[in-house]
Parts: sequence; C-alpha cells; structure tokens
Amino acid sequence: MFKRKNAHQLDDDSQQDNKVSKLRSALGPLSGHSLVFCSDASLRRYLDARNWNVEKAKKMIEETLKWRSTYKPHEIRWHQVAHEGETGKVSRASFHDRQGRVVLIMRPTMQNSTSAEGNIRHLVYLLENAILNLPRGQEQMSWLIDFTGWSMAANVPMKTTRDIVYILQNHYPERLGMAFLYNPPRLFQAGYKAIKFFLDPRTAQKVKFVYPKDKTSDELMKSHFDVENLPKEFGGKATLAYDHEEFSRQMYEDDVKTAKYWGLEDTEPNGFHAADVVSEPATSLASAAS
Repeated sequence: MFKRKNAHQLDDDSQQDNKVSKLRSALGPLSGHSLVFCSDASLRRYLDARNWNVEKAKKMIEETLKWRSTYKPHEIRWHQVAHEGETGKVSRASFHDRQGRVVLIMRPTMQNSTSAEGNIRHLVYLLENAILNLPRGQEQMSWLIDFTGWSMAANVPMKTTRDIVYILQNHYPERLGMAFLYNPPRLFQAGYKAIKFFLDPRTAQKVKFVYPKDKTSDELMKSHFDVENLPKEFGGKATLAYDHEEFSRQMYEDDVKTAKYWGLEDTEPNGFHAADVVSEPATSLASAAS
C-alpha cells in the first residue's frame, strides 16, 4: 500500500522539480550525447551535489559535458581496457546490495599496471558499465574494496589517486552509495588521511572501514549485503573467483547495449563494430545516463 506524502513533502518535491526545470532552461538547447546525458535524474544529482544551487550545478554539469566531449567515457570499449582487467583488480559483481545497487569489487593487491591513464580509463569504463546496469530508479552503486595482503608495492601514486577522486566527485556526483574498505592495514589508514583531504565531506561519510572478526563490522556488512551472496573475502559465504574470459564476454555484450543507448552503433571507435558481438536481451536502460 502506498502512503500519501504530507504537504511538506509535496512542497519539497515541487521545489526540486522547479529547480530541475530552471537548470534545464539555464543549460539551453541540448542535442546528441548532451541531451541523452542530461536526463532529469542527472540534473537532480548535480543539483543535490551543489545543495540545489542552480548556478553552481549549471557550472558543474557544463564542466562534465566538456570533459565527456573530450574524454568520451561512453565510447570506451572493453577491448581497449581489457588488459588492465586481466587480474580482476576491478570488476562488477554478480550480485547487488540490499538496496539493489550494482556492486563494484576492487582488489588493490591485484594491481597489474603502472600506467596511470590505463588505470583511470579502466575504472571509468567500469563506472559507465555499472551505471548502465543500475536497476530502474536506482542512481547509486556500492564499492567493496579488499585490502587483504595490501602493501606499498600495490599503492597507486598520489597524483593518480587525486585524478581519480577529481573525476569521481566532479563528473559522477552522487553515484557512490557506500564504499566498504575491508581489512585495511594501518599503513593504508595513515595514507587515507591524505586522500580524505581531497574528498567532499559527504563522500567521506560514505567510506566505511570494516574488519574481519569484528562484531560492528559484521553487523554493518550484514545490514547492506546478503551473506549468502557476499564473498568470503568480505565476511560472507560465497566464493569470489574472477574469470577474465567470462567477464570479458559480459563486457562485450554490455558494449552493445552501451552503443545502442548512446546511438553509436555505426560510429564505434578503433574499427570495433557492436554488431559483431551477439548480445542478450538488454536490461532496463532507464537510469543509464550518468
């Protein structure tokens, strides 16, 4: 049964809708990729990230549109970044969290590249892929980061970290639901203080440190994940086994959906043609615009 909203809630919704309309008008006529990207849901996220200040949200989204026009994250395809993913250092999980959010699994100890740009493009590709696969009505994703066995040898340079944080906060606002840092060593915790300096306070609040055999951590993980689906590496009961060939097959299929969503079937980069890959029925793309 649906509950009726009270007058105050309706008023809030009305005010938010008004802000979205004002932002759309301020942006002016849009076409092509920009038109697809600037869905009402996207405008709401940018407004939310700027405390519903239309002018600040306008500046933010214009900077994102400029970045997307040059970096072209929606045109990155798996065959261009697959070598970065051979070890499974970042992958999309086969399960969702309790709120239905797509889950990205990150394993820093599996780092296999010293290329800053390669690492960033690989992550951006998987962010776009996670967004493509969000259930209808869901705007955010969860991150599970396994630090077991981590050492400075697997550490990403601070400049690369800053670049990643900048991209995430400025071009993917309000996309992160929660980030669970599992079993981080003390050395990383010390380094995180430097990283936290670059994080927006709202983003920092979404980062949770969790530890094995810790009651509070166990309760936190169980409140967000079904332990039957959660890998043992994160305190669950499932087995996490990254299969690069199988994951690549999934990504190639999703590349077809990505091309169709952005209207790029006939303009695939580097001679790659989406039609060459057989796809399964597409999931809902209603919330795919990032």
